[in-house]
Amino acid sequence: MIDPQRLLADLQDLLPQLEQDILDYAQAEPERAAALRAEYEQARSAERTAEHFTDWRAAQVTQAAAAWVLTGVFVRFLEDNGLLDAPYLSGPTDADQAHQGRGGLAQARDRLTVYFDAHPTHAERDYLLWVFAELEPLPAMAELLDRAHNPLWRLPVSADGAKALLDFFQRLDPETGAIAHDFSCAADGAGWDTRFLGDLYQDLSEAVRKRYALLQTPEFVESFILDHTLTPALAAFGLPAVRLIDPTCGSGHFLLSAFQRLFAAWQRREPATNARALAQRALDAVHGVDINPYAVAIARFRLLIAAMEASGVRSHGGRLKDAPDFHLNLAVGDALLHGPRHEWEGQGIQADLLDDGLAHCFQSEDAARLRAILGQRYHCVVGNPPYITVKDKALNAAYRHKYPTCHRQYSLGVPFTERFFDLCLPAGADAGGQQPAGFVGLITANSFMKREFGRKLIEAFLPGKALTHVIDTSGAYIPGHGTPTVILFARNERPNGGAIRAVLGIRGEPSTPGDAAQGLVWRSIVELLERPGSENEFVSVVDQERGSYGSHPWSLGGGGATEAKVLIEAAAKHTLGESVTAMGRITHTGSDEAYFLPNGCLARLGIASDSVKALVEGDTVRDWQIEPVTETLFPYGPDLQAIHDDPADRRIRLLWQRKPYLVRRREPGGTHEEIGLTWFEWSRWHPERFSVPLGVTFAFVATHNHFVLDRGGKVFNRSAPVIKLPAGASEADHLALLGLLNSSTACFWMKCIFHNKGSTVDDRGARQTTVAFENFYEFTGTGLKDFPIASDPNHQARDLAAVLDRLAQDLARLDPAEVLAATPEDHPIEIRSALASAERDADGLWRRMIALQEELDWCYYRLYGLTDEDLCYRSESAPSPAETAAGTAAETAIGAVPELALGERPFEIRLARRVQAGETETTWFERHRSQPITEPPSHWPADYRELTHRRLQAIQDNRWIRLVEQPEYKRRWNREPWAKRQQRALRDWLLDHLEQAARAAGAELMTGAQLADRVQSRDDPQQRFQQVAALYSGSDTFDPQALVVELIAEDSVPQMAAARLKPKAMVKFRAWQETWDQQRAEDAIDARVERPESDPAHLSAEAAARLKAEQIGAIPLPPKYASTDFRKPSYWGLRGKLDVPKERFFSLPGCEKPGDSTPVIGWAGLDHLQRAQAIAAWYVERKERDGWDADQLMPMLVALDELIPWLKQWHNALDPTYGTRMGDYFEGFLLEELRSLERPRSDLTDWQPPAATRGRRRR
Repeated sequence: MIDPQRLLADLQDLLPQLEQDILDYAQAEPERAAALRAEYEQARSAERTAEHFTDWRAAQVTQAAAAWVLTGVFVRFLEDNGLLDAPYLSGPTDADQAHQGRGGLAQARDRLTVYFDAHPTHAERDYLLWVFAELEPLPAMAELLDRAHNPLWRLPVSADGAKALLDFFQRLDPETGAIAHDFSCAADGAGWDTRFLGDLYQDLSEAVRKRYALLQTPEFVESFILDHTLTPALAAFGLPAVRLIDPTCGSGHFLLSAFQRLFAAWQRREPATNARALAQRALDAVHGVDINPYAVAIARFRLLIAAMEASGVRSHGGRLKDAPDFHLNLAVGDALLHGPRHEWEGQGIQADLLDDGLAHCFQSEDAARLRAILGQRYHCVVGNPPYITVKDKALNAAYRHKYPTCHRQYSLGVPFTERFFDLCLPAGADAGGQQPAGFVGLITANSFMKREFGRKLIEAFLPGKALTHVIDTSGAYIPGHGTPTVILFARNERPNGGAIRAVLGIRGEPSTPGDAAQGLVWRSIVELLERPGSENEFVSVVDQERGSYGSHPWSLGGGGATEAKVLIEAAAKHTLGESVTAMGRITHTGSDEAYFLPNGCLARLGIASDSVKALVEGDTVRDWQIEPVTETLFPYGPDLQAIHDDPADRRIRLLWQRKPYLVRRREPGGTHEEIGLTWFEWSRWHPERFSVPLGVTFAFVATHNHFVLDRGGKVFNRSAPVIKLPAGASEADHLALLGLLNSSTACFWMKCIFHNKGSTVDDRGARQTTVAFENFYEFTGTGLKDFPIASDPNHQARDLAAVLDRLAQDLARLDPAEVLAATPEDHPIEIRSALASAERDADGLWRRMIALQEELDWCYYRLYGLTDEDLCYRSESAPSPAETAAGTAAETAIGAVPELALGERPFEIRLARRVQAGETETTWFERHRSQPITEPPSHWPADYRELTHRRLQAIQDNRWIRLVEQPEYKRRWNREPWAKRQQRALRDWLLDHLEQAARAAGAELMTGAQLADRVQSRDDPQQRFQQVAALYSGSDTFDPQALVVELIAEDSVPQMAAARLKPKAMVKFRAWQETWDQQRAEDAIDARVERPESDPAHLSAEAAARLKAEQIGAIPLPPKYASTDFRKPSYWGLRGKLDVPKERFFSLPGCEKPGDSTPVIGWAGLDHLQRAQAIAAWYVERKERDGWDADQLMPMLVALDELIPWLKQWHNALDPTYGTRMGDYFEGFLLEELRSLERPRSDLTDWQPPAATRGRRRR
């Protein structure tokens, strides 16, 4: 029997080995390598890809490796289930109880021996290719092994790779002696089960899964969609006519289910007709296309097996050779690009769009089949389109050109929704104009409903289609679906009035069901769908006016949420959009990785402070505070205009290294060059917003609403938009808005209209919806414009906001990092006690803020008309003159509200009561480290306890209050524990001091032990380093050297690329080096334009452009790095996708001096020349003093070799001190050292660090 999990795990281990094998084999054969390069260039010229060749080739290699693996799986399935006359690869052993007999493995090995006897010069690869050739003539196998399009023929494995594959399929279980992977299915009549292939489809390759957003649709979802599409299509059009297509067929789940339904329908209709004929009729009706070649191979095999079983091959004990030569309507290709457009903007206008318009096909794509399948329309179009955004710029542009619904940063669900209708038969398509419309059914990401990119789809396209059902499935537990989803059913015709049946979500699945098909939310959808007006605790089913679905955004909230939203809006006199002058980001860089670095990094890289700005990102905007941890390079001058392109400017030098990505940035109007921007400035920059100090910023993505008042000098990106009020608006005006936006009423309204991104994903890939308060939402500026502004005539809410804002500022000054920074060097201080005191004070401020936020929430319930009762706490005492003078009168007027701990708010008391009564379960208290209570604490003032009881009664009696006073709308106050924050602050303080010591050393390398000595010998009368180190390590007897080595290990990166990158990733580094060389060549040509016209080397701009086109051409994008490319996780964190240095130290692994095994490091703030000088000095010392040999010296020469291009680019002017050009000097030094060591320069590019040795394990 097949063990799917074990098979998947083992194949996941095998696939990377085959990938490397195929890549090495392809590179070793010039003709094959040239053919790959030629195919890439054709694709790039046809604008099918904008990827770098390295990335594109890696994808082709993965497809080939998967083809080899899957073809082996297919053969094993056939032979293990008795469908072949004799086994080729393995089959069961004598130890297996296989239905086909005994000794299959022995027979396969005998066959292999016979083959080698007949072909003594052949290897395992030749044998496997012979096996596949032997199978080709068998029914339906020619399409599966298609020589013209199957990647395994184009990119074969080597002899060693083939042997590894064959060994895998012949491997025995050492415990049982049976074959490790038995593909035989039960002989109990349950049928041939190919579901395991779906797991391989989704998870065999992580790279492919991410590239194509692979996702299996569970059978219960497929069945539901087919019930509402294929079933009525059969009734409307009749069985003989019906055609069905899944344009995103993946591994064929929808197609397989549709085939089984259609075959059963044919059997009922013609019980006397031969089953083989009926199976082919059913196959004739199902069509599928997918961009992923191995997905189509799996779908093809699964359909073939299903058709064989349906036609009686299994029940009659037949072989594959006895089966019909089934024809399947499947093709590899991009359903969005291949085939004609049958409609334009949903209007049925065809014109020149009937032409394919896409002449280019990849080797794996069959143009004729694609034209045949996508050139007709279907009675039923179903599927589960990918949810990802398009990273490839060429594809992104191609989709935008062909699908008008593509808008902003669209997900693929948008053009595929348009394409589904495009492939569906419209009403009246027959000669008489009487034919009914076809049926469309899809499950897709619901992000289009509320995110701005869905506006065109909702407002321009879908109103012209007869939507019949909109079903919110975001709360259902659907394995594999980590993205919130919605199911849409429609007919491809213009709507003729009538309502839309909507299933509105109320509550997500309360716990993980054992059987997802029996989940409470899913069963609610299925059982209530045909009962409009019904409702339970999970969903509401209503028939809604079609017009309400014609404007963006859609809101699918049930349980009274829509009515409450209307009530809130009715209480307002105007909207936020009418009250502000601007709302949005201050910057959009277009390439954040190139500009954004952790605090302190840019100064380390030599960027002046006036060119560095604090960056506010959404996850640093929380609970009335901003805590920036990132800075941005600011490519503008004091006049807020872009700086000049000066190669001597360190800002330009830093950005130049990422120029390939910066120069290609595209805005709606075109590239930077096309819209008049320099290559190095931000793609969008709003100086008019930056120059206004006051603003209210907010977290774009968060579980709750977080708005904070900013007082200027910072930059805000998309994740933290900023609201700017009209000129002359006071701080009080901003505070009034701040309090309103931070209220629970505002949170409720926002969650009605903003996109719910969901929460975590479990180990089955299902989105977790068990706790609504952990769902993340996108708080967009566009949506906020409609936010209703309530009147606060007595300024009570504004005064509360002012106090909360001041308390947040006080709290920031008590952060452990601030406390450490404030400790004076020349005054005695006990750091431990200072931190303990700050912790106590911070806890008190936090409790005070919780209490005042609660007052703010209850104040707005009345202002928005959710209750007529005044449930705010009021003090009878007036502020004293001293309080008025101190500016604390507002706080006194608010009243002496007692501090509140988490767990003590009214909604939490009610929640605890419900838990105690067994009415509900919750993780709220556990997640927030709070204690549930069921009664107001006795130490509270009597009037506050009485008010709390009144609030509890209001929650019980008032529908609107009860709806809003829930965890998902109440501020979580979920701060990081003090101990964790303190430990991070201590670590950063220690690293700052280590960095200061390393910086003081200048262009000099040192060991970790030497750095430890330097730090300890510094003048520190208060022994602050010792105090902080003892606190950090948790011991007064810490080992200073061990501590220093531990700290620098996580904040250093090797200078040599091969020491920080894995061998497989070095191809990416070489691609970057090639790109930099091409950029240097471009710069050299551009420099000739600046020469005087009298200079013979002068070029006009036009001549320079022609010369660059002739000599260099278009520079391809080098591949970005991934976390798996780096040898250590810390290197990935310190470098990232574009290899931007963020480390404090660079290291030279393998260059440790004799007698000191601690790492050799230098300060990361050294420029290329300083690094070269420091490394050369260390090299000479090791060579001359310690007598190192060539192998020992090689890492330092590698480091110098990688630095020399930069020295020649930026440090090659004549040095007045040395009278030479330093780039030329160091290149000469390198070549002379290589000559003396008798090593070719190619050894430097081939160098890899020696494998780490491990000591013998102790027994």
